[in-house]
Amino acid sequence: MAVASRGHYNAPMSKSRHVSETPATQFLRRHKVKFGEHPYDYVDHGGTEESARQLGVDEHHVVKTLVMEDEHARPLIVLMHGDRTVSTKNLARQIGAKRVEPCKPEVASRHSGYMIGGTSPFGTKKTMPVYVETTILDMDGIYINGGRRGFLVSIAPSVLTSLLDAKPVQCASVD
Repeated sequence: MAVASRGHYNAPMSKSRHVSETPATQFLRRHKVKFGEHPYDYVDHGGTEESARQLGVDEHHVVKTLVMEDEHARPLIVLMHGDRTVSTKNLARQIGAKRVEPCKPEVASRHSGYMIGGTSPFGTKKTMPVYVETTILDMDGIYINGGRRGFLVSIAPSVLTSLLDAKPVQCASVD
């Protein structure tokens, strides 16, 4: 991962494209967060593997934003390494829930305000608790959805805890 000055991170960009503002980038700018913009060609069901391949970065550094819900249908966000899955049993145990499961796509979109494949934890429609796999916070930099399909932003992981009050959890399992 190439590191630029003042703690923002850049990946090699194959194409130079203008990226219009999203609620996520507006949120980051409003909070004066330094971030890199990384557009790529969105591929249905390509996931983090495809975005990492196109951007030439390790999929472990690409963080997926998952909208889930507890047994009372209360929404929450889980941030996980692209090459890992969430153990919902471990997550539920750590956050004091009886169970946690992924939201249906239309429910996730209603909570976040984003299309599936373009969900960012920043600038969501509803304020939701955010949980982050603890090892993400140990990384030098991460790539996370910028609020649109085919668009990642690179940031320092500390932004997740400082702006989103993300709570560290250990719920990763290998895909």
